[in-house]
Amino acid sequence: MRLAILQPGYLPWLGYFDQMRQVDVFVHATTLQYTRQDWRSRNRIKTREGWQWLTVPVKSKGQFHARINEIKINNDLPWAVKHMNIIRQNYCKAPYYKPYAAILEDAYQRRWEYLVELDLYLINCLKQALDIETKLIDIAHLNIGETGKNQRLIEVCLKFNADTYVSGAAARSYINEELFAEAGIAVEYQDYRHPIYPQLHGVFIPNLSIIDLLFNCGEQSLAVLSNRHEMRLHVDEMG
Repeated sequence: MRLAILQPGYLPWLGYFDQMRQVDVFVHATTLQYTRQDWRSRNRIKTREGWQWLTVPVKSKGQFHARINEIKINNDLPWAVKHMNIIRQNYCKAPYYKPYAAILEDAYQRRWEYLVELDLYLINCLKQALDIETKLIDIAHLNIGETGKNQRLIEVCLKFNADTYVSGAAARSYINEELFAEAGIAVEYQDYRHPIYPQLHGVFIPNLSIIDLLFNCGEQSLAVLSNRHEMRLHVDEMG
């Protein structure tokens, strides 16, 4: 059994879903402390002028120790309409825009109180669009104690009898592999190689939201993000 634990994000990038597809269980760490101006509430798309942030406004003022799942969206601002309009303006000519835009249109027509509800809903929809079968779990439902960082990860792995923990490369700085080994758990680090694929609007830009890949590559997206499909980029080939 392979397991990964990661904080949820807003319309995450390709590497997020690559890590998800490598495991049997993917746990969303929604009880960690919220960090401002981070991937929890924003991500990047490609426009005619280059990359641009899509940011969900939140009510985080004064909440210095709030958890991710405690942050509320500021629905006094018309952010959902704005995001959909920006996406439509910049991707409407993409070859696979219509089927995947419908996912976003449905999400943006709903009213979300908490940021985590929006993030998890979109992640689940995008997971299905990519045909990833991994089971998604919210750590808030697991009754994990307030232990040290490594011990918390190990405890989650043990709850699912996972024998392999798949981590992002950045976690090398704090992962204690000896503790994992003592618990009978191997540690693997994701070393993601970002693919190049056809994009709209000129020179290729990496590390964008997964929706950029879906709009441009459609059903081939999972093979592309996992580097199982060779695609050659011809600049301006798609307009």
